Amino acid sequence: MAVEPLTSGASGRINALFSLHALRSLLLLLNAVVLLLLLPFRGKANSGDNAGKDEKQESGRKGSASTVVRVPWALLPWRNATMAVDHEAAAAVRRSQAIRRVFQDDDDDDTVREFCLFSTARGDTLFTQSWTPISVQVRGLVVLLHGLNEHSGRYTSFAKRLNANGFKVYGMDWVGHGGTDGLHAYVHSLDDAVVDLKIFLDKVLAENPGLPCFCFGHSTGGAIVLKAVLDPKVEAQVAGIIMTSPAVAIQPTHPIVMAVAPVISFLVPRYQITVANKKGRPVSRDPQALVEKYSDPLVYTGPLRVRTGCELLRITSYLQQNLREFTVPFFVLHGTDDTVTDPQASEKLYKEAASTDKTIRLFQGLLHDLLFELEREVVTDDIIEWLNCRV
Repeated sequence: MAVEPLTSGASGRINALFSLHALRSLLLLLNAVVLLLLLPFRGKANSGDNAGKDEKQESGRKGSASTVVRVPWALLPWRNATMAVDHEAAAAVRRSQAIRRVFQDDDDDDTVREFCLFSTARGDTLFTQSWTPISVQVRGLVVLLHGLNEHSGRYTSFAKRLNANGFKVYGMDWVGHGGTDGLHAYVHSLDDAVVDLKIFLDKVLAENPGLPCFCFGHSTGGAIVLKAVLDPKVEAQVAGIIMTSPAVAIQPTHPIVMAVAPVISFLVPRYQITVANKKGRPVSRDPQALVEKYSDPLVYTGPLRVRTGCELLRITSYLQQNLREFTVPFFVLHGTDDTVTDPQASEKLYKEAASTDKTIRLFQGLLHDLLFELEREVVTDDIIEWLNCRV
C-alpha cells in the first residue's frame, strides 16, 4: 500500500498563497466582504417607493420612534471578543504542553532543561527554555529560533549535542508558536518576533556575562535572525549566526501579488488559504522524523493565513534589499532539493554579503529540515566545528 508523504506546514502553501488562483479566490472573498459591509444600507434603495406604506404601518405601532440598525455579523464586538478568548485558551493549552515537556525531560544526567516566561511590551507572554550542560564547562551560548509552524522544543536533541561540546542553548517560541501567546501560527508582524529576539538576547547576555553568543535560525527563524543582526547593537552582541534553510527570498507567481497582498492582508488577515498539507513534497527523507513532527500538537498543520504569508513576503523583500549590509560572521547550510525555501537565495546571500567571515554548505539531495534529515549528525557536526573555530 502506498503511503502519502507528509509535508511541511509551509511546503507548497507559500507558492499556493501567492498564486494567481489564490489571488482570484481572495478577490472573490474581498468582493463578498464589501457586499457584507454594504448590508446596513440595503434598505435605503426601496425607501422612496414604500415610504407612504411604511409610514402608515409604523404610525399604528407602539414605539415607532425606535430605529433598526443592521450590523454585519462579522463586525459584532462580542464575536471578536469570543474569538480572542478562544485564542487565549488555546495558547494556554499549548503553553501547558510545552511546560510539561520540560518537566518530563528529567532523565538526562548531562543536561538541565528549564523554562522561563516573560512578557513583552505588547502584553504577550513568551515561552522560552534553556539547555545547560552539567559536566562540561560552558564556553559559549547559542540562542535558537525555530521555523514557521513549529517550536523550540523540537530542537532538544540538537541542543544536547551542543551542550556536550560546551555550549549552553536558549530557545524562544516566537509569537503564535509553541508555548507563546497568539493564534496558532498566525503572524501579525514578523517585526514583533525581531523585537522579541532582541529583548531575549539582552536577557541571555545579562545572565551570562563574558561568554560569546551565537544565534541559530531555521527557515523563517533564519530570516528573523538576519533582520535582527542588521541592527548595529545586535551585530555587536553576537559572535556569529548559523542558519539552516533560511527564508531569504520568496518569488510570487505574478508581480501584481506584491501590490495587492498588503491590502488583502489588512482586510482579511486571518483568512486561510485552503491547501492540503499532504500534497506537496516532504521536508525530510526520514519517515520517522515526519511522523514525529506532524503528530506533535505544538506543530501547526493547518492552512496558511493571508497575513502570515504577506509577512513572509515583506521580510524576505527587505532582506533582498539589504544583502550587502550584512557584516556579521555567518554559516549558512541548505539542502539542494529543498522546495520550501530556495537554496539559490542562500547562495546569493553568501556571494553578496559584506561579511569577511562567511561560510556556505550545500547538501546534495537533502530537503528542508536539515536537522531532521537522515544525515542530521553530519549537519550537526559541521555546525559544531564552525562554532569551535570561533570560541
